[in-house]
Amino acid sequence: MAARNAFYAQSGGVTAVINASACGLLETAQAYPGRIGKVYAGRHGIIGALTEELIDTSQESAAAIAALRYTPAGAFGSCRYKLKGLAENRAEYERLIEVFRAHDIGYFFYNGGGDSADTCLKVSHLSAELGYPLQAIHVPKTVDNDLPVTDTCPGFGSVAKYVAVSIREAGFDVASMAMTSTKVFVMEVMGRHAGWIAAAGGLAHETDADAPHLILFPELPLNAEDFVARVDTDVKAHGYCAIVVSEGIKNATGQFVAEAGTRDAFGHAQLGGVAPVIAALVKDRLKYKYHWAVADYLQRAARHIASKTDVEQAYAVGRAAVELALAGKSAVMATIVRLADDPYRWAVGEVDLAKVANVERKMPRDYITPDGYGITTACRRYLKPLIAGEDYPPYRDGLPDYVKLRNVAVPKKLAAAFKVG
Repeated sequence: MAARNAFYAQSGGVTAVINASACGLLETAQAYPGRIGKVYAGRHGIIGALTEELIDTSQESAAAIAALRYTPAGAFGSCRYKLKGLAENRAEYERLIEVFRAHDIGYFFYNGGGDSADTCLKVSHLSAELGYPLQAIHVPKTVDNDLPVTDTCPGFGSVAKYVAVSIREAGFDVASMAMTSTKVFVMEVMGRHAGWIAAAGGLAHETDADAPHLILFPELPLNAEDFVARVDTDVKAHGYCAIVVSEGIKNATGQFVAEAGTRDAFGHAQLGGVAPVIAALVKDRLKYKYHWAVADYLQRAARHIASKTDVEQAYAVGRAAVELALAGKSAVMATIVRLADDPYRWAVGEVDLAKVANVERKMPRDYITPDGYGITTACRRYLKPLIAGEDYPPYRDGLPDYVKLRNVAVPKKLAAAFKVG
Protein backbone atom coordinates (compact mmCIF):
# COMPACT_ATOMS: atom_id res chain seq x y z
CA MET A 1 0.00 0.00 0.00
CA ALA A 2 1.37 3.41 -0.97
CA ALA A 3 2.15 5.83 1.83
CA ARG A 4 -0.60 8.39 2.38
CA ASN A 5 -0.07 12.02 3.31
CA ALA A 6 -0.80 13.66 6.65
CA PHE A 7 -2.33 16.98 7.65
CA TYR A 8 -1.29 18.84 10.80
CA ALA A 9 -2.92 22.00 12.17
CA GLN A 10 -2.42 24.22 15.20
CA SER A 11 -5.53 25.54 16.91
CA GLY A 12 -6.51 28.30 19.28
CA GLY A 13 -4.20 30.34 21.47
CA VAL A 14 -0.60 29.30 20.92
CA THR A 15 1.94 28.43 23.63
CA ALA A 16 5.66 28.47 24.28
CA VAL A 17 5.87 24.78 23.37
CA ILE A 18 3.22 24.01 20.74
CA ASN A 19 5.98 24.02 18.13
CA ALA A 20 7.79 21.38 20.18
CA SER A 21 4.77 19.14 19.54
CA ALA A 22 5.01 19.98 15.85
CA CYS A 23 8.70 19.09 15.97
CA GLY A 24 8.01 15.73 17.61
CA LEU A 25 5.29 14.94 15.11
CA LEU A 26 7.26 15.94 12.01
CA GLU A 27 10.50 14.25 13.02
CA THR A 28 8.63 11.05 13.87
CA ALA A 29 6.65 11.08 10.62
CA GLN A 30 9.88 11.49 8.65
CA ALA A 31 11.17 8.30 10.25
CA TYR A 32 8.40 6.30 8.49
CA PRO A 33 8.74 7.25 4.80
CA GLY A 34 7.18 4.00 3.68
CA ARG A 35 4.01 4.62 5.68
CA ILE A 36 3.57 8.38 5.75
CA GLY A 37 4.14 10.44 2.62
CA LYS A 38 4.32 14.19 3.02
CA VAL A 39 3.08 16.09 6.06
CA TYR A 40 1.08 19.15 5.09
CA ALA A 41 0.37 21.88 7.64
CA GLY A 42 -2.64 24.16 7.63
CA ARG A 43 -1.82 27.81 7.08
CA HIS A 44 -3.54 29.42 10.05
CA GLY A 45 -4.81 26.16 11.42
CA ILE A 46 -8.03 24.53 10.33
CA ILE A 47 -8.79 27.51 8.10
CA GLY A 48 -5.88 26.37 5.95
CA ALA A 49 -7.67 23.08 5.34
CA LEU A 50 -10.98 24.74 4.50
CA THR A 51 -9.37 27.16 2.03
CA GLU A 52 -6.88 24.56 0.73
CA GLU A 53 -3.99 26.71 1.93
CA LEU A 54 -1.62 23.87 2.72
CA ILE A 55 2.08 24.10 3.60
CA ASP A 56 4.58 21.50 2.45
CA THR A 57 6.69 20.81 5.52
CA SER A 58 9.08 18.66 3.48
CA GLN A 59 10.45 21.90 2.00
CA GLU A 60 11.99 22.78 5.38
CA SER A 61 15.48 21.66 6.34
CA ALA A 62 16.00 19.15 9.12
CA ALA A 63 17.71 21.90 11.12
CA ALA A 64 14.68 24.19 10.76
CA ILE A 65 12.30 21.45 11.91
CA ALA A 66 14.58 20.68 14.87
CA ALA A 67 14.62 24.39 15.78
CA LEU A 68 10.84 24.28 16.27
CA ARG A 69 11.52 22.56 19.58
CA TYR A 70 12.74 25.83 21.09
CA THR A 71 10.65 28.35 19.10
CA PRO A 72 7.43 29.75 20.63
CA ALA A 73 4.03 30.47 19.04
CA GLY A 74 2.56 28.69 16.02
CA ALA A 75 5.09 28.22 13.23
CA PHE A 76 2.37 27.52 10.65
CA GLY A 77 -0.18 29.95 12.03
CA SER A 78 -3.11 29.19 14.30
CA CYS A 79 -6.66 30.51 14.49
CA ARG A 80 -9.65 30.82 16.75
CA TYR A 81 -12.22 29.23 14.52
CA LYS A 82 -14.72 26.72 15.77
CA LEU A 83 -16.56 24.44 13.39
CA LYS A 84 -20.12 24.14 14.63
CA GLY A 85 -22.02 20.89 14.95
CA LEU A 86 -22.37 18.54 12.00
CA ALA A 87 -26.12 19.06 11.81
CA GLU A 88 -25.96 22.84 11.33
CA ASN A 89 -22.61 23.08 9.59
CA ARG A 90 -22.11 19.92 7.56
CA ALA A 91 -20.74 21.81 4.55
CA GLU A 92 -17.53 22.79 6.35
CA TYR A 93 -16.86 19.25 7.52
CA GLU A 94 -17.51 17.88 4.06
CA ARG A 95 -15.12 20.51 2.68
CA LEU A 96 -12.39 19.16 4.95
CA ILE A 97 -12.91 15.66 3.59
CA GLU A 98 -12.95 17.04 0.04
CA VAL A 99 -9.56 18.72 0.58
CA PHE A 100 -8.14 15.63 2.29
CA ARG A 101 -9.32 13.45 -0.59
CA ALA A 102 -7.78 15.79 -3.18
CA HIS A 103 -4.40 15.60 -1.48
CA ASP A 104 -4.56 11.93 -0.46
CA ILE A 105 -4.48 12.78 3.22
CA GLY A 106 -5.03 9.73 5.39
CA TYR A 107 -3.88 11.16 8.73
CA PHE A 108 -5.35 14.20 10.49
CA PHE A 109 -3.38 15.57 13.45
CA TYR A 110 -5.10 18.44 15.28
CA ASN A 111 -3.04 20.23 17.94
CA GLY A 112 -5.19 22.18 20.36
CA GLY A 113 -7.57 22.29 23.32
CA GLY A 114 -11.13 21.24 24.01
CA ASP A 115 -12.76 22.78 20.95
CA SER A 116 -10.25 21.18 18.59
CA ALA A 117 -10.78 17.84 20.31
CA ASP A 118 -14.46 18.18 19.48
CA THR A 119 -13.68 19.03 15.85
CA CYS A 120 -11.26 16.13 15.55
CA LEU A 121 -13.93 13.74 16.83
CA LYS A 122 -16.57 15.06 14.43
CA VAL A 123 -14.19 14.79 11.45
CA SER A 124 -13.50 11.19 12.43
CA HIS A 125 -17.22 10.43 12.53
CA LEU A 126 -17.93 12.07 9.18
CA SER A 127 -15.03 10.39 7.40
CA ALA A 128 -16.37 7.03 8.55
CA GLU A 129 -19.88 7.96 7.42
CA LEU A 130 -18.61 8.98 3.98
CA GLY A 131 -16.43 5.91 3.65
CA TYR A 132 -13.24 7.95 3.44
CA PRO A 133 -10.34 6.26 5.29
CA LEU A 134 -8.91 8.80 7.74
CA GLN A 135 -7.23 8.49 11.09
CA ALA A 136 -7.88 11.53 13.28
CA ILE A 137 -5.57 12.06 16.25
CA HIS A 138 -5.77 14.92 18.72
CA VAL A 139 -2.54 16.40 20.08
CA PRO A 140 -3.23 18.13 23.42
CA LYS A 141 -2.30 21.76 23.96
CA THR A 142 -3.65 24.47 26.23
CA VAL A 143 -2.11 26.84 28.73
CA ASP A 144 -5.34 26.64 30.75
CA ASN A 145 -4.60 23.01 31.74
CA ASP A 146 -8.31 22.24 31.55
CA LEU A 147 -8.40 19.12 29.35
CA PRO A 148 -9.69 16.05 31.20
CA VAL A 149 -7.95 12.70 31.67
CA THR A 150 -4.43 13.89 30.84
CA ASP A 151 -2.43 14.70 33.98
CA THR A 152 -1.36 18.00 32.47
CA CYS A 153 -1.64 19.84 29.16
CA PRO A 154 1.47 20.77 27.16
CA GLY A 155 1.82 24.53 27.31
CA PHE A 156 0.70 24.82 30.92
CA GLY A 157 3.98 24.00 32.65
CA SER A 158 5.80 26.84 30.92
CA VAL A 159 3.08 29.40 31.67
CA ALA A 160 3.05 28.17 35.26
CA LYS A 161 6.80 28.68 35.49
CA TYR A 162 6.56 32.17 34.00
CA VAL A 163 3.82 33.22 36.41
CA ALA A 164 5.58 31.82 39.49
CA VAL A 165 8.87 33.48 38.53
CA SER A 166 7.20 36.78 37.63
CA ILE A 167 5.23 37.16 40.85
CA ARG A 168 8.27 36.23 42.90
CA GLU A 169 10.39 38.87 41.15
CA ALA A 170 7.64 41.49 41.31
CA GLY A 171 7.19 40.71 45.00
CA PHE A 172 10.85 41.49 45.67
CA ASP A 173 10.45 44.76 43.75
CA VAL A 174 7.32 45.90 45.56
CA ALA A 175 8.62 44.88 48.98
CA SER A 176 11.74 47.00 48.51
CA MET A 177 9.71 50.13 47.69
CA ALA A 178 6.62 49.65 49.82
CA MET A 179 7.51 52.07 52.60
CA THR A 180 7.24 55.11 50.35
CA SER A 181 5.61 53.79 47.17
CA THR A 182 3.36 50.95 45.94
CA LYS A 183 1.76 48.83 48.64
CA VAL A 184 -0.55 46.71 46.50
CA PHE A 185 0.43 44.91 43.29
CA VAL A 186 -2.09 43.01 41.18
CA MET A 187 -0.98 40.57 38.47
CA GLU A 188 -3.63 39.27 36.09
CA VAL A 189 -3.12 35.89 34.45
CA MET A 190 -5.08 33.77 31.98
CA GLY A 191 -7.76 31.32 33.03
CA ARG A 192 -11.37 31.79 32.02
CA HIS A 193 -13.03 29.04 34.06
CA ALA A 194 -10.11 27.11 35.54
CA GLY A 195 -7.63 28.59 38.00
CA TRP A 196 -4.60 26.43 37.24
CA ILE A 197 -2.44 29.31 36.01
CA ALA A 198 -3.34 31.51 38.97
CA ALA A 199 -2.60 28.60 41.28
CA ALA A 200 0.91 28.31 39.83
CA GLY A 201 1.69 31.74 41.24
CA GLY A 202 1.24 30.18 44.67
CA LEU A 203 4.44 28.18 44.18
CA ALA A 204 6.36 31.39 44.90
CA HIS A 205 4.66 31.74 48.28
CA GLU A 206 6.84 29.73 50.68
CA THR A 207 6.46 31.86 53.83
CA ASP A 208 3.67 34.17 55.00
CA ALA A 209 5.66 37.20 53.87
CA ASP A 210 6.23 35.93 50.33
CA ALA A 211 4.30 37.03 47.27
CA PRO A 212 1.64 36.26 46.29
CA HIS A 213 -0.26 36.88 49.50
CA LEU A 214 -3.63 36.36 47.83
CA ILE A 215 -4.83 34.42 44.78
CA LEU A 216 -8.26 34.93 43.24
CA PHE A 217 -9.60 31.79 41.51
CA PRO A 218 -12.45 31.59 38.95
CA GLU A 219 -13.76 28.52 40.79
CA LEU A 220 -14.75 30.68 43.78
CA PRO A 221 -16.94 33.82 43.73
CA LEU A 222 -15.24 37.05 44.77
CA ASN A 223 -16.31 38.30 48.20
CA ALA A 224 -15.28 41.94 47.89
CA GLU A 225 -15.59 42.79 51.57
CA ASP A 226 -13.55 39.83 52.76
CA PHE A 227 -10.95 40.34 50.03
CA VAL A 228 -10.40 44.00 50.88
CA ALA A 229 -10.04 43.13 54.56
CA ARG A 230 -7.41 40.50 53.70
CA VAL A 231 -5.48 43.00 51.59
CA ASP A 232 -5.44 45.45 54.49
CA THR A 233 -4.26 42.74 56.88
CA ASP A 234 -1.39 41.74 54.60
CA VAL A 235 -0.25 45.31 54.02
CA LYS A 236 -0.16 45.93 57.76
CA ALA A 237 1.64 42.64 58.42
CA HIS A 238 4.18 42.67 55.59
CA GLY A 239 4.28 46.26 54.34
CA TYR A 240 2.70 45.30 51.03
CA CYS A 241 0.30 42.85 49.38
CA ALA A 242 0.87 41.04 46.08
CA ILE A 243 -2.13 39.46 44.37
CA VAL A 244 -2.50 37.02 41.47
CA VAL A 245 -5.93 37.15 39.85
CA SER A 246 -7.35 34.90 37.17
CA GLU A 247 -9.01 36.76 34.29
CA GLY A 248 -12.17 34.69 34.76
CA ILE A 249 -13.10 35.47 38.37
CA LYS A 250 -16.80 35.99 38.94
CA ASN A 251 -18.93 37.86 41.45
CA ALA A 252 -21.53 36.33 43.73
CA THR A 253 -24.14 36.28 40.93
CA GLY A 254 -21.84 34.34 38.60
CA GLN A 255 -21.02 37.24 36.27
CA PHE A 256 -17.45 37.77 35.09
CA VAL A 257 -15.99 40.67 37.06
CA ALA A 258 -14.35 42.00 33.88
CA GLU A 259 -16.71 40.92 31.10
CA ALA A 260 -16.42 43.26 28.11
CA GLY A 261 -19.82 42.40 26.64
CA THR A 262 -18.44 40.87 23.43
CA ARG A 263 -17.69 37.32 22.31
CA ASP A 264 -14.77 35.69 20.53
CA ALA A 265 -14.83 33.30 17.56
CA PHE A 266 -15.54 30.34 19.86
CA GLY A 267 -18.56 32.09 21.40
CA HIS A 268 -16.76 32.74 24.68
CA ALA A 269 -17.31 36.01 26.53
CA GLN A 270 -14.39 38.36 25.96
CA LEU A 271 -12.92 39.56 29.20
CA GLY A 272 -11.93 43.20 29.50
CA GLY A 273 -9.15 43.13 32.06
CA VAL A 274 -9.79 42.25 35.69
CA ALA A 275 -6.53 43.60 37.20
CA PRO A 276 -7.53 47.29 37.00
CA VAL A 277 -10.95 46.44 38.43
CA ILE A 278 -9.39 44.72 41.44
CA ALA A 279 -6.81 47.50 41.83
CA ALA A 280 -9.54 50.15 41.74
CA LEU A 281 -11.49 48.23 44.39
CA VAL A 282 -8.45 48.33 46.68
CA LYS A 283 -7.83 52.02 45.94
CA ASP A 284 -11.44 53.01 46.61
CA ARG A 285 -11.72 51.11 49.87
CA LEU A 286 -8.21 51.35 51.33
CA LYS A 287 -6.57 54.31 49.54
CA TYR A 288 -3.31 52.39 49.14
CA LYS A 289 -1.06 53.21 46.22
CA TYR A 290 -1.19 50.37 43.73
CA HIS A 291 0.15 49.03 40.47
CA TRP A 292 -1.28 46.33 38.24
CA ALA A 293 0.01 44.28 35.33
CA VAL A 294 -1.55 41.95 32.78
CA ALA A 295 0.72 39.07 31.77
CA ASP A 296 -1.40 38.53 28.63
CA TYR A 297 0.56 37.15 25.65
CA LEU A 298 3.86 37.44 27.53
CA GLN A 299 3.01 34.46 29.73
CA ARG A 300 2.26 32.09 26.85
CA ALA A 301 5.08 33.30 24.56
CA ALA A 302 7.93 33.13 27.10
CA ARG A 303 9.97 30.31 25.58
CA HIS A 304 13.15 31.74 27.15
CA ILE A 305 11.97 30.50 30.54
CA ALA A 306 10.06 27.40 29.48
CA SER A 307 9.78 24.41 31.77
CA LYS A 308 12.00 21.55 30.67
CA THR A 309 9.29 19.12 31.73
CA ASP A 310 6.79 20.95 29.53
CA VAL A 311 9.08 20.95 26.49
CA GLU A 312 9.74 17.24 26.82
CA GLN A 313 6.05 16.42 27.24
CA ALA A 314 5.04 18.61 24.30
CA TYR A 315 7.53 16.85 22.05
CA ALA A 316 6.42 13.47 23.37
CA VAL A 317 2.71 13.92 22.57
CA GLY A 318 3.62 15.03 19.04
CA ARG A 319 5.68 11.89 18.57
CA ALA A 320 2.98 9.74 20.17
CA ALA A 321 0.31 11.09 17.81
CA VAL A 322 2.17 9.61 14.84
CA GLU A 323 2.78 6.34 16.66
CA LEU A 324 -0.91 6.07 17.56
CA ALA A 325 -1.88 6.64 13.94
CA LEU A 326 0.59 4.05 12.70
CA ALA A 327 -0.84 1.60 15.23
CA GLY A 328 -4.21 2.00 13.54
CA LYS A 329 -5.81 4.23 16.17
CA SER A 330 -8.28 7.03 15.42
CA ALA A 331 -10.45 9.45 17.41
CA VAL A 332 -7.98 9.35 20.29
CA MET A 333 -5.78 11.87 22.10
CA ALA A 334 -2.30 11.34 23.45
CA THR A 335 -2.17 11.95 27.21
CA ILE A 336 0.39 12.53 29.94
CA VAL A 337 0.17 9.91 32.68
CA ARG A 338 1.73 10.69 36.06
CA LEU A 339 3.50 7.67 37.52
CA ALA A 340 5.04 9.28 40.61
CA ASP A 341 5.37 12.70 42.26
CA ASP A 342 8.81 12.56 43.85
CA PRO A 343 10.88 11.81 41.95
CA TYR A 344 8.54 12.82 39.18
CA ARG A 345 7.94 10.15 36.57
CA TRP A 346 5.53 10.20 33.67
CA ALA A 347 4.58 8.31 30.53
CA VAL A 348 2.43 8.86 27.45
CA GLY A 349 -1.00 7.26 27.28
CA GLU A 350 -4.13 7.65 25.20
CA VAL A 351 -7.83 8.35 25.65
CA ASP A 352 -10.89 8.21 23.41
CA LEU A 353 -11.85 11.68 22.18
CA ALA A 354 -15.44 11.10 23.27
CA LYS A 355 -14.16 11.43 26.85
CA VAL A 356 -12.33 14.70 26.09
CA ALA A 357 -14.49 16.76 23.74
CA ASN A 358 -16.49 19.48 25.50
CA VAL A 359 -15.29 18.44 28.95
CA GLU A 360 -13.54 21.07 31.09
CA ARG A 361 -11.38 20.24 34.10
CA LYS A 362 -11.36 22.84 36.85
CA MET A 363 -9.29 23.13 40.01
CA PRO A 364 -10.36 20.62 42.68
CA ARG A 365 -11.57 22.36 45.84
CA ASP A 366 -8.96 20.52 47.91
CA TYR A 367 -6.23 22.24 45.87
CA ILE A 368 -7.42 25.61 47.22
CA THR A 369 -6.92 26.57 50.86
CA PRO A 370 -10.05 26.70 53.03
CA ASP A 371 -9.97 30.52 53.06
CA GLY A 372 -10.01 30.53 49.24
CA TYR A 373 -6.86 32.60 48.74
CA GLY A 374 -4.00 30.11 48.39
CA ILE A 375 -2.95 26.64 47.30
CA THR A 376 -2.73 23.54 49.46
CA THR A 377 0.10 21.08 49.90
CA ALA A 378 -1.65 18.70 47.49
CA CYS A 379 -1.77 21.40 44.82
CA ARG A 380 1.87 22.29 45.37
CA ARG A 381 2.81 18.61 45.04
CA TYR A 382 0.92 18.45 41.73
CA LEU A 383 2.38 21.68 40.30
CA LYS A 384 6.04 21.54 41.30
CA PRO A 385 7.23 18.89 38.83
CA LEU A 386 5.49 20.65 35.95
CA ILE A 387 7.69 23.76 36.18
CA ALA A 388 10.89 21.83 36.85
CA GLY A 389 14.03 22.25 34.81
CA GLU A 390 15.29 24.78 32.29
CA ASP A 391 15.48 24.33 28.54
CA TYR A 392 16.98 27.54 27.22
CA PRO A 393 16.87 28.34 23.50
CA PRO A 394 20.09 29.30 21.71
CA TYR A 395 20.94 33.00 21.88
CA ARG A 396 22.40 35.30 19.24
CA ASP A 397 23.45 38.89 19.93
CA GLY A 398 21.78 38.70 23.32
CA LEU A 399 18.39 37.55 22.03
CA PRO A 400 16.79 34.11 21.60
CA ASP A 401 17.53 32.81 18.12
CA TYR A 402 14.16 31.46 17.00
CA VAL A 403 13.41 29.90 13.62
CA LYS A 404 11.05 31.26 10.97
CA LEU A 405 9.93 28.62 8.50
CA ARG A 406 9.64 29.16 4.76
CA ASN A 407 6.10 27.76 4.73
CA VAL A 408 6.04 26.83 1.05
CA ALA A 409 2.51 26.49 -0.33
CA VAL A 410 1.19 23.27 -1.80
CA PRO A 411 -0.43 23.77 -5.26
CA LYS A 412 -4.21 23.75 -5.04
CA LYS A 413 -6.10 20.93 -6.74
CA LEU A 414 -9.70 22.04 -6.27
CA ALA A 415 -11.17 24.51 -8.70
CA ALA A 416 -13.83 25.93 -6.41
CA ALA A 417 -12.84 28.34 -3.66
CA PHE A 418 -14.45 28.01 -0.23
CA LYS A 419 -15.60 30.94 1.87
CA VAL A 420 -14.94 30.53 5.58
CA GLY A 421 -17.49 31.74 8.10
